[in-house]
Amino acid sequence: MQGTDGATAANQSASRRIRSATGVGDARTRVGEAKPAPSRAWADLSLPQRCLFYLMVAVLHLLSLLPDLVLGWLGMAGALLTYHLDRRHVAIGLKNLEIAFPQASLRERRRILRQSYLNLGRGIAEFIRLGGFFSRSVATRVGSEHMERWEETLRGSQGRGVIILSAHFGSFELLAAVHAMRGYAINLVHHTQSLAAGDALLTFVRERAGIRIIRKHAAARAALRALKHGEMVGVPFDQNAKRSEAVFVPFFSELAATSAGLARLAKMANAPVVPAFIVRNGDKRSHRVIVGPPIPLVESDDLQADLTENTRRFQAEIERVVKQYPEQFLWVHRRYRTRPPGAPRIYQESGKRARTALRE
Repeated sequence: MQGTDGATAANQSASRRIRSATGVGDARTRVGEAKPAPSRAWADLSLPQRCLFYLMVAVLHLLSLLPDLVLGWLGMAGALLTYHLDRRHVAIGLKNLEIAFPQASLRERRRILRQSYLNLGRGIAEFIRLGGFFSRSVATRVGSEHMERWEETLRGSQGRGVIILSAHFGSFELLAAVHAMRGYAINLVHHTQSLAAGDALLTFVRERAGIRIIRKHAAARAALRALKHGEMVGVPFDQNAKRSEAVFVPFFSELAATSAGLARLAKMANAPVVPAFIVRNGDKRSHRVIVGPPIPLVESDDLQADLTENTRRFQAEIERVVKQYPEQFLWVHRRYRTRPPGAPRIYQESGKRARTALRE
């Protein structure tokens, strides 16, 4: 939709109007001011992992010297190669698509999954640009719909901050990064990656854009503190949850283990939950951020019922957007890994993975 310097200027102007209208800007990283100090997540790495981290940063910067067109084609080529070789994740993706679109033919589900891989490849190329040279150029390709909803929500929150509900959808790394570049104080709940050097790289790139990282294991306290300061807290909400922290709510007609933590956070902070997603436009190069109205929350004397119902509403909002743009969703995650008691497993597991799934 919008991808020009004029759109960027309009978004930055709207950002300034929001801060002026709401008075929330005092606790924010404003446009042109210093970003939050990076955490230096790589400092605690072992020597081999630290060397790997520095190598990955060097390669990322070298690749970012390539023109966008070449970088994009490399990302798509890598995605197509992975699609043809990665049998395990392709099988997971096709199973998820079978649940989501049971009326679609196998050919159609394969087409959607292939496009999902290509979208991820383009997103990786944009992540390289974000973490390397000329990082600010990515912001010029992102426009917004319903920008006034940020203004209305921030004003209505009366300094309580805003919880952003999102998912691994579109070029998801750009969603928080572009808002941080435009002056919003964005805090992102971060899922620690299994490869320590890779986790440090992801943290490095996000913090470089101005995002404040909230580690999942300490998310509640840090998120409450950020909301108390009138800031935004982004929560990707499309991942499988462990049984100990899950409620089971429908996602494409199948019960999915979903964390009740977001519903608890919204209740404790008395903060609005606003859905926001970044959608890739038809030209495959530019994007638009779609901001929905705050999700109505229920509150009664039955806390557990409230948590389940509000979590269901959050999940339903993600499902609604995914139905509109299925090619832009990350289908290869084992969303239904943790099953309700007595329910059969969805995915074919073997060995260690099967034992882990049973424990969860």
